[in-house]
Amino acid sequence: MRFTIFRAEELPFVPRDENDPRSVARLSGALAESRANVWRYPAGSQGKRHRDLGQEEVFVVLDGTLTVDLGEPPERHEVGRGGILVVERGTILQLRNAGEEELVLFIYGAPPDEGKGEFFDPVP
Repeated sequence: MRFTIFRAEELPFVPRDENDPRSVARLSGALAESRANVWRYPAGSQGKRHRDLGQEEVFVVLDGTLTVDLGEPPERHEVGRGGILVVERGTILQLRNAGEEELVLFIYGAPPDEGKGEFFDPVP
């Protein structure tokens, strides 16, 4: 039996990249058939508008409020703490923290395909 326990206070968050205020704790190394990460979105930050052609995804709001633009044309939705968003493969989306407190998201995707995304102009 193999397993990994990740404790919230010990998650190894690292910056997404130099020009991105978000940080991520990568959990995917403990998985073989899917991907998972915990993301921190500071107030006012957002991800890229994209669609994933390789996997379906589940977004669980651990803290804060997720604002997400879904589809084309984009429809804006809010998902509060404890809420869950399930997105089918090929759905255009953009995640953002429009609130004043930090947003913390658990994001799970399967299968673990990477590099099958298309990117679009951001939603204002």
